[in-house]
Amino acid sequence: MNALVELRGVSKAFGGQLVLDEITLQLERGAITTLIGPNGAGKSTLVRVILGLLKPDRGERVSRANSIGYMPQRLHIDQTLPLSLLRFMTLAHRDSAHCRATLARVGLADEIHQQPLHQLSGGQLQRAMLARAIVHRPELLVLDEPVQGLDIAGQSSLYRLIDELVAELNCAVLMVSHDLHVVMSASHQVICLNGHICCQGMPEQVRSDPSYLGIFGPATAIYNHHHDHSHGDECQHD
Repeated sequence: MNALVELRGVSKAFGGQLVLDEITLQLERGAITTLIGPNGAGKSTLVRVILGLLKPDRGERVSRANSIGYMPQRLHIDQTLPLSLLRFMTLAHRDSAHCRATLARVGLADEIHQQPLHQLSGGQLQRAMLARAIVHRPELLVLDEPVQGLDIAGQSSLYRLIDELVAELNCAVLMVSHDLHVVMSASHQVICLNGHICCQGMPEQVRSDPSYLGIFGPATAIYNHHHDHSHGDECQHD
């Protein structure tokens, strides 16, 4: 079985309000799964369950991943903190040579390794967070809005890099995104969440699903899917 993490009938409530309802999904090795949904859909809660940071009220989480890398949506940096890019990496991995090689792999040159984090551009900071997420070569990589704040060229470049890393690390990727046009072309599987799973499957299936169209509208259904191989393609309706 290629599934590194599975959720089986997972439900979670806060203060008596049901946030996740009977969530069943699989994150497969070698596949990029993208989680989409409106604000308040429960995406952050679901990510915390998948990471093992939050225990479901019902159902179970099964993980076969020995290591997990996480790239947060944003990084708040105190500008008075003298934290260089390389030091940021070595706090996660002691081998500075390995950290330098990882930074180089995501396109961050030696010249900026001693530069303070708060002086990096938006694109450089996103790549720095990605480098830290993969420094231990995780089997599951969770990316929360990885291209936030980047222009179209920067988004495309980072998505290409993520696609390459999936092949190199042979990992599973869960990506949370609001960028529907680009995310569809960057995904093998899409999960549309709104408290429950409204629809899931290959991008071309999800974009024509009535549940997806009811949330996002038909204008969001235009995209080009570039992957030439497929993974689980069952579309599920509630």
